[in-house]
Amino acid sequence: MIDRETFDRLVEEALSSIPEEFQAKLDNIELLIADWPTREQLKQAGLRPGQTLLGLYQGVPHTRRGSRYGLVPPDTITIFRGPIVVLGRTRSGVAHLIRRTVLHEIAHHFGFDEKRLRELGY
Repeated sequence: MIDRETFDRLVEEALSSIPEEFQAKLDNIELLIADWPTREQLKQAGLRPGQTLLGLYQGVPHTRRGSRYGLVPPDTITIFRGPIVVLGRTRSGVAHLIRRTVLHEIAHHFGFDEKRLRELGY
């Protein structure tokens, strides 16, 4: 079983593996770790009962930010520990899912939609 400290460290490692040119553009964003998604988060993600949510981006993607973007609360990326640990099973499996989920949610921050991410294999 992956404890919270190890999980948090794996999330940090996934973030630090992102190339610097993208890290520099991660502005006004907060990364959160939650145990499980709420019903509201599942609904917001458009999931049906029984579907799994590993992460969730909430905010204004870079592609929709105009000249008036400012003084807004930070975007959030929430990584859900419970589903990732269950699906990942091993430390390496969990690390892989964390990295994949972090990259997926950051891609939303940069304006990629689900369709395009599926085309890219994410």
